[in-house]
Amino acid sequence: MSDAPAPLTPSIGLNVAHLFWAPSALADVDAVVEVVDKARADGDQVVCAAMLGHKSDFCTMVLSDDQWRLRRFQTAVADAGLDLVDSYLSLTEMSEYAQGLPEEMKQARLHPQLPPEGKSAFCFYPMSKRRNVGQNWFTLPYDERKALMMEHGASGRKFAGRVLQVVTGSTGLDDYEWGVTLFCVHPDDVKEVVYTMRYDEASATYAEFGPFYIGMVAEARDALASLGLG
Repeated sequence: MSDAPAPLTPSIGLNVAHLFWAPSALADVDAVVEVVDKARADGDQVVCAAMLGHKSDFCTMVLSDDQWRLRRFQTAVADAGLDLVDSYLSLTEMSEYAQGLPEEMKQARLHPQLPPEGKSAFCFYPMSKRRNVGQNWFTLPYDERKALMMEHGASGRKFAGRVLQVVTGSTGLDDYEWGVTLFCVHPDDVKEVVYTMRYDEASATYAEFGPFYIGMVAEARDALASLGLG
C-alpha cells in the first residue's frame, strides 16, 4: 500500500466542505457516526444538520486544515450508504475590509469554533457580487466598497446573540464567490437577518444569491434518526 499523500493545507485558515446527503437503502447509521467521530478525533470540526425540503436530508459541514482528510471523509460517508446530492467548497478567510480587527476577532473568523451553543437553526447559501453594467462591484474604488461593507456589517451586528454568521471564501473553488452559513436561535431569525441585510446597498445593488438550504443542527445519530434511520 502506498503512503498517504502529504497534507494539502491552506496558507491561512481552514478548508470548508458543506456536503449534502440523502440516505440510500444501504445507509448505516453506526458507520456514519463512526466517520464523524473519527474526523473529530483527527482534529477536524464536523457540524451535522437534519435538513428540511427536497434538496437534501442531511448535511455535514466539515472544517479541516487538510483537503485530503476532507476527501477521505466524503468517501467514508458515501461508503456508509449516503448519497452525495450537492456540495459547496470554500475556505475560511479574513475579509480585505476587516484587516484592522483585533487578533482575537481575526482568529474567530479564520478558526471558528462550531457549532455555537444554543443556535440550532441552520442555514447555508452561496452568493457573489454582480458584474453588471452600472452594477459592477469590482470596478468600485476600494474606499467605496469598504464603506458599503461597513454599513452591511453594522446591520448584521444588530443580530448579535441571535445569529452567528460564518462567511467563507470560494472564488475559484466553487460556482459562487462566498458561502454564508447562519446559526440562529429561532428559525425566524434566519428570515429576519437575511431580509434586513438585503436592504443594504452592498446587497440590494450588488449581490447575487444562490439556493438556500435550511435545517436543524443535531448530532449525527439524532439527525439521521429524524430520517427514519436507526
